[in-house]
Amino acid sequence: MPIAPAHRALYQAFLDQGLETWLARLPDQLARGLDRQRFGDLPAWEKAVAKLPPLPDERWVRLDADTVSVEVDLTDGQRRQCENLLGKLAPWRKGPYRLGGTFIDSEWRSDWKWQRLAPHLAPLAGRRVLDVGGGNGYHAWRMAGAGAEFVLVIDPSPRFFWQFRAVRHFVGDADGGRTHFLPVGIEEVPGGLAFFDTVFSMGVLYHRPSPLEHIQQLKEALRPGGELVLETLVVEGDETTVLLPGERYAAMPNVYFLPSSAALCRWLERGGLTNVRVVDEAVTTVDEQRATDWMTFQSLADFLDPDDPSRTREGYPAPRRAVVIANRPR
Repeated sequence: MPIAPAHRALYQAFLDQGLETWLARLPDQLARGLDRQRFGDLPAWEKAVAKLPPLPDERWVRLDADTVSVEVDLTDGQRRQCENLLGKLAPWRKGPYRLGGTFIDSEWRSDWKWQRLAPHLAPLAGRRVLDVGGGNGYHAWRMAGAGAEFVLVIDPSPRFFWQFRAVRHFVGDADGGRTHFLPVGIEEVPGGLAFFDTVFSMGVLYHRPSPLEHIQQLKEALRPGGELVLETLVVEGDETTVLLPGERYAAMPNVYFLPSSAALCRWLERGGLTNVRVVDEAVTTVDEQRATDWMTFQSLADFLDPDDPSRTREGYPAPRRAVVIANRPR
């Protein structure tokens, strides 16, 4: 089967990294993840990215700043064309980006999360990184900007895949081809891989009906001594406190277990991880997650109790997130 141009760099990166076992699974994984029969809007997203105008080789790329930016000389017509086509990929959940003069004000100020966790990370320079549930790849670009050798985003959303491809169109080879996207979930990562130096899982654990299984999957992707960075919704309490919401939490239908940060640390320790520590914990504010021109649907403010913003509309504690870092034993 011929390799589509959009996937050639991914195949080559897997070869270069010695991931031959996983490489054999890529054709099936890509076919399922980008199946036009499953995802009716996918052709429109692909078409929008294909219509982005060719860019000159000279461009100014910043992957180490709060706004992932690519400045390039375009005509006014090309700028309008880019803004229109990028808009067809909305909603943009993670960012911000500035691409060819178009500022994408995403729902999440993802740069704020990065500012909180970056000082606590083992230096990313030269590391192989897996970003689980990484959305459109904002944090992956920041990882590349911090010097990571190989960054792989996995996320089963084809919309996020094509948003990533749109950003790649602007970035070009400025990252040295180190940043990649595979439209799968963690369950598609080969078990016992023991490959990545750093694994991120941010905003995923509370969507998993079996959180301990998810922790084990993350651990198996890490090399011995590797670092896990896990961010999830938590509640206040001691190491025995866990909230199991009803059908919805903050309007989300697929939320399962919300532990206290102390209980989360115990889960990680029971999962065989060491050096477990909470590096950040904070209530999510309506300044960090909000509706914008690039995400016009309801956002956090709409999911809180209008009379008591410390509670969700369902009566649960308002979203609170913790970042926990741990290591796989050597």
